[in-house]
Amino acid sequence: MDCKIIKYFLILFLINFKVFAAEFQGKFIQGHYIIGKTSPGTKVLIDKKRVKVSKDGYFAFGISKDRKFDIIINEGNNKIVKKIQKRKYNIQKINGLPEKKVNPPEEVYERIKKENQLIVKAREIESDLDFFKDKFIMPLDNAIITGVYGSQRILNGVPKWPHYGLDFAEKTGTPIKAMNNGITTLAENDLFYTGATLIFDHGHGVSTLYMHMDEIFVSVGDHVKKGDVIGTVGSSGRSTGPHLDVRLNWFGERLDPQSVLEN
Repeated sequence: MDCKIIKYFLILFLINFKVFAAEFQGKFIQGHYIIGKTSPGTKVLIDKKRVKVSKDGYFAFGISKDRKFDIIINEGNNKIVKKIQKRKYNIQKINGLPEKKVNPPEEVYERIKKENQLIVKAREIESDLDFFKDKFIMPLDNAIITGVYGSQRILNGVPKWPHYGLDFAEKTGTPIKAMNNGITTLAENDLFYTGATLIFDHGHGVSTLYMHMDEIFVSVGDHVKKGDVIGTVGSSGRSTGPHLDVRLNWFGERLDPQSVLEN
C-alpha cells in the first residue's frame, strides 16, 4: 500500500480515536465523596448506575460507609477499577435524651414516616446544577466538633443507628453559613428527630442537610450563595444541647461531610 495512503488512514484514525482518561478528586475511602472529570459528553457508569456528566465533564459519586468491594467506573469504553480503603469508626455514648426520642411511642410512627419521606424526596433530586464540584466551606467558624461520621451511637444505653453527620457544638443563636451554593429543597421547622431542618441541592444528586437548628432564614426554592447566613444554631429535635449536625448525601448514600470540608 502506498505510504501516503497509510499516512492518510493513520491521521483519520488518530482524529476519530478518543482517549478517555478520567481524573478524580477525593480519596477512595469508605464514606468519602468523589468528583470525577472526563471529556464532555462521555457516558459514565458507577458500578451499573449511569451518572450525570456536566457540560464541562464533571460528575460526582459517593462511597458507602461500609463498602468492602472495589468500585467499578465505566468511562466510555474505558473500565476503571478502584480499591476501597476501609476505616474504623468510633463508639459514642449519649445520655440524657427524652425517652420518647430514643424509643418513640406508636402514636408518632406515622409522623416519623411522613417526615422521612420528605427527606428522601429531597435527597433524590437530580438537577443540572454544577455547584457539587465547587469547594465547600465550614458552616460555623471555630466551632468544636463533638460528633463524627460513622460513630456507633448508644443513646441512653440503647444501641442505635450510626451517626451519619458531623456535629458542631455552639451557642444557641449562632449564625450558620451555607457550605456551598445551592437551592433550598426542604425547610421544616419541627421534624421529630432532626428538629428545624434544611436541605440544599447542589446538583447531580448531591445535597447537604442542616439539623437541630433554632431559626431558619430561607424557604423552599430559594437560591443561596456559599457563605450566606441560612439560620441559627439550636437544640431542636433529638438533641441534648445546642449544636449543628450537618450531613452530605449523594442521592440515598450518606457520606462523610469531612470528605468535602477537608478538600
